Amino acid sequence: MSTSLKPLGDRVLVERLESEEVTAAGIVLPETAKEKPQKGTVVAVGPGRRGPDGERIPVSVDVGDTVVFARYGATELKEGGREYLILKEDDIVAIVTS
Repeated sequence: MSTSLKPLGDRVLVERLESEEVTAAGIVLPETAKEKPQKGTVVAVGPGRRGPDGERIPVSVDVGDTVVFARYGATELKEGGREYLILKEDDIVAIVTS
C-alpha cells in the first residue's frame, strides 16, 4: 500500500479496519448504524520523538501491525480515495497479536 503521507515525530498513520456488517444474531446493519471500529492497520510511522538528550526514541509499532487506538485520539483525513487516521503513539493502546 503506497501513500504520499509521511507522519512526523511520534505519529502513526493508520487505516481503520472495516466494521462488521452483520451482528452475531444475523441482523444486517446499515452504514449509518455501524460504530466505527477502534482497530486499524499501521500504514506508516514517523521517525519517533526526541528524548531529553535530543536523541530519537523510535516508535514502538511497525508498518503492517494491527493496533487498537483511543476512540477520540485521531485526526481523520482522506488521501487518494482512502480514509486514514493520524495518531500520536500514546493514543495507541495495544498491538493485536495472533
